[in-house]
Amino acid sequence: MTAQPQKGLPGLVGHDHTGLTVPNLDEAIDFFDRVLGCTHVLTFGPIGDPEGSFMTDALGVHPRARIERVAMIRCGNGSNLELFEYTAPDQRDLKQKNSDIGAFHIAFYVRDIAAAKAYLDDMGVETRLGPLPIEDGPIAGQSILYFQAPWGLQFEAISYPKGMAYEPTSAVLLWNPEKPGV
Repeated sequence: MTAQPQKGLPGLVGHDHTGLTVPNLDEAIDFFDRVLGCTHVLTFGPIGDPEGSFMTDALGVHPRARIERVAMIRCGNGSNLELFEYTAPDQRDLKQKNSDIGAFHIAFYVRDIAAAKAYLDDMGVETRLGPLPIEDGPIAGQSILYFQAPWGLQFEAISYPKGMAYEPTSAVLLWNPEKPGV
């Protein structure tokens, strides 16, 4: 029997972290810690190359870009977040919308989405319409609520305590914090 070649990135195990550039690292750490309940694990930096091309070669940014500080954040039993505070001669403030190409949001699974909405409202966090229950299609069973950090980063609270409609007929299930190891 011949071994099948590995599909995709060799050695891929899972999602380790998502990196985000924030305008003020201390304020971002405070938001993730105090408002969302994540844990700040470590901070390091600065990282830069005042004369060479390391920043361009390694990170694809302006050669004089400088990472002032980096913080690693742990959120529940999901993957980590890496927060960057950069300075760069060509730095832009994107204020992206979910409809923009390359836009993104971070979704946090919550067990009680109505309680999450009430909490965010009490904390003065800007939320969108919702929680919105999804009742049709393959993701029926979800409830979602979008919200936003003070600097514009978009988040989603999501819950599907009874699973989603696609699950009974799918050979592969999406990661679900309520069913570790599945």
